[in-house]
Amino acid sequence: QVQLVESGGGLVQAGGSLRLSCAASGRTFSNFNMGWFRQAPGKGREFVAAISRGERDTMYAGSVKGRFTISRDNANKTVYLQMNSLKPEDTAVYYCAASPRIISPDAVEYNHWGQGTQVTVSS
Repeated sequence: QVQLVESGGGLVQAGGSLRLSCAASGRTFSNFNMGWFRQAPGKGREFVAAISRGERDTMYAGSVKGRFTISRDNANKTVYLQMNSLKPEDTAVYYCAASPRIISPDAVEYNHWGQGTQVTVSS
């Protein structure tokens, strides 16, 4: 039902900040748990953060906890990932995804995916 389009990626120096946006279409957006994943060159897809339908629950990968914040605006059908204190290890293509059932770090729970946005952190 939902279509997802990421934006906000770019080149930033280590220690800097970036905010990614995921614009969603469809009337059922508020019924989905949302997540962010990333994939670095030569590596597999990695869970980053997730937020529940009602914004009650969030979860983060240990590598980004304390630095990244996921949020959503159901009225505007948008999910955000605020990334602070960026490190070169954060360099990856970041994907927005929707889970119809549960909030989860497991990619298999997500059945809608965006095309990704590139984040490059220089040292």
